[in-house]
Amino acid sequence: MATAHNKANVGDIANIVLMPGDPLRAKFIADKFMLDVEQFNSVRNMFGFTGTYNGKRVSVMGSGMGIPSISLYAYELYKFYGVDKIVRIGSTGTYKEDIDIYSTILATAAYSDSSFAKVAYGDDSEFQYPSAKLNAELKKASEKLGIKLIEGKVWSSDVFYYDDSQLAGSLQKAIDYDLVCAEMESFGLFATAKNLGKEAACILTVSDNIITHKETTSEERQLKLVDMMRVALEATLGV
Repeated sequence: MATAHNKANVGDIANIVLMPGDPLRAKFIADKFMLDVEQFNSVRNMFGFTGTYNGKRVSVMGSGMGIPSISLYAYELYKFYGVDKIVRIGSTGTYKEDIDIYSTILATAAYSDSSFAKVAYGDDSEFQYPSAKLNAELKKASEKLGIKLIEGKVWSSDVFYYDDSQLAGSLQKAIDYDLVCAEMESFGLFATAKNLGKEAACILTVSDNIITHKETTSEERQLKLVDMMRVALEATLGV
């Protein structure tokens, strides 16, 4: 059964889905790490693929940018395609001066001043939370692979470019709430999973440091964020 945003049939998608923001990153993961891959979606070029990783059936699909986009795709996967678990894998900017680029971060909570959860689900919580079970599997996978995870609360912002007059307030809020990094999707994913009785988690790679201004290029973000991909894929073997 196709939806407005996904041409897949029921059964085409595994019960666990990895979701990078960039659909080309989804293709990269499928090409590099998975076997017996079949593409299940190309609507709006939001590519989705199903294959196997070490014998485990797994899917990977782009989510687009921002809370509305990931929430739309996650809702359809959970509601119409029998998906039980989604792991967001994305890039992030850190607020911590001592966290270097390419560090891997595991979200323990997602803060947002977005109205999404309240409008969609009547949930006015400022924080949304991942599945403890999925986070435990991600930590176990990271230990197995020897990849260090930094655990912390993330800020799912609706804003990428701040006016100069607003930037100081944003940085102060990050300090007040002890937020490790900023991204744009996890809050919506976690809220959607909670509303539908599903599971979600988020693992991120630091692409830039908001304090030191050290950053990666778009090409590096496309090809070099492999640690979080490996951890996420390995974690699928335990769920």
